[in-house]
Amino acid sequence: MQARELTVRDAFEFTPRTFPDNRGLFVAPFQEPAFLEAVGHPLRLAQTNHSISRRGTIRGIHFSDTPPGQAKYVYCPRGALLDVVVDLRVGSPTFGQWDAVRLDTVDFRAVYVAEGIGHGFVALEEDTAMSYLCSEGYRPGAEHGITPLDETLGLPWPSDIEPILSEKDRTAPTLAQALDQGILPNYEDCVTHYKSLRG
Repeated sequence: MQARELTVRDAFEFTPRTFPDNRGLFVAPFQEPAFLEAVGHPLRLAQTNHSISRRGTIRGIHFSDTPPGQAKYVYCPRGALLDVVVDLRVGSPTFGQWDAVRLDTVDFRAVYVAEGIGHGFVALEEDTAMSYLCSEGYRPGAEHGITPLDETLGLPWPSDIEPILSEKDRTAPTLAQALDQGILPNYEDCVTHYKSLRG
């Protein structure tokens, strides 16, 4: 499995080998040795999530209070999507920057999103499935978002797709508004948390 850090610090792309044969295909989207080498600590697993989305559905940009935050390891077992990470950690060298990775059933890439980093995606095909391995469970009151349509971010949503959003995502604050509201994670708090995970 190959791993590389994205433009946003502490977010990684993983590309596993696939093994097709006359029966179909086998792939291991998560492999702990490769994850440990790239990230520096094990993936704590507290909850798994699975979503099915219509073409054009945008989910995100979501984040949670850190610490403890919620790290995510995500991959696409059906269909295709464009996965987007945004650095929302105030004080980070890459604050406000984003990166995007296509996740599909051709390469079976996965993305790891550390605590404090914003995450979202757009479904590129009908009935696209997204699977999430989450380090923490859902915590009402600690979950937040910024609008994925924030023009100042210029996120790479395809121009030929009419976006479908939840009301919560559509009315979420912009990055600047979230900064003014004081709801964004602090980079130093996140770094301290990452160090604690590495022991």
